[in-house]
Amino acid sequence: MQYDALTKTLLHLLSDNGFHSGTELASRLGISRTAVWKAVRALQYRGIEIAALPGKGYRVTQPVELLSETVIQSSLSPSAGRLLGGLDICDEIDSTNTHLMRLAAKGAPSGAVCLAETQTAGKGRIGRSWLSPLGANIYLSVLWRFDDHSLVAGLSLAVGVAVIRALDRMGIIGVGLKWPNDILWEDRKLGGILLEVAGEAHGGCAVIVGLGLNRYIPPVVGRGIDQAWVDLATVAGASAPSRNRLAASILSELLPLLNDYRHTGLGPYLAEWRRYHHLTGREVVVRQGDAETAGTVADVTGEGLLVVVCKDGKRREFASGDVRLRIAG
Repeated sequence: MQYDALTKTLLHLLSDNGFHSGTELASRLGISRTAVWKAVRALQYRGIEIAALPGKGYRVTQPVELLSETVIQSSLSPSAGRLLGGLDICDEIDSTNTHLMRLAAKGAPSGAVCLAETQTAGKGRIGRSWLSPLGANIYLSVLWRFDDHSLVAGLSLAVGVAVIRALDRMGIIGVGLKWPNDILWEDRKLGGILLEVAGEAHGGCAVIVGLGLNRYIPPVVGRGIDQAWVDLATVAGASAPSRNRLAASILSELLPLLNDYRHTGLGPYLAEWRRYHHLTGREVVVRQGDAETAGTVADVTGEGLLVVVCKDGKRREFASGDVRLRIAG
């Protein structure tokens, strides 16, 4: 779904840090004051924080930066620009991953990218949902095709390294990783990676790499998140990078990595991933279905399996799959 011109214009008008009266907005938009009120209510319903003060009018309390294909493409590195297989920016969609999976079935090429202003059915791991307030964060998916399913092993770990590199280029430091696919800052979730794979008749596979990254979580949305979280607005304050520059930085790291991964595998990224991993040496609980294993995180294998030293001294290896991992206590 794409928003109409009125909705986008209203968002821009209200995002300049000033108040605008209903009369002014009605005049500039060519609609009635009642229509302005309804449009404002519709934006609030979608998660936009709008202050309304008698005698002053309306103002978006957290300015909204809508995504721009022109800005993103012009900000890509030359190598990423060459690997981009198409950029699809959606105003409102069920899920960027689901959208690209549909395009993959129709023959979309490697490097096809989908970004969204908001998702109505954003995906997390193991069937969890991903809350997606309008115009606030990064909701991004990339399609890449591999000739062999086995080449995908450990890919989510390498993607985590790419995300941290991109954030570092934006001046965001202190970010870490939690196996297999969480982006952390001080043990709070800053983002998450979701890989979905579809096999193909010729033996290869289409991989959708999904990333949700918190740039700004409105308080009303934050209250609905059932785990410790953080956003870039908290981490970096006024220095938090713009959504368009952030998306371009991520794609500039991610597209070349995906292109190289079929030749390199996880190996070249492991040492860097280990430096960023927040859980090494810490006590954790690993849950598979109804079974729980307690122990200390020792390492990851060359294939990306988590190595845990259990209470009885035995070493066990876990694939991501349907595993849930939490810090003990």
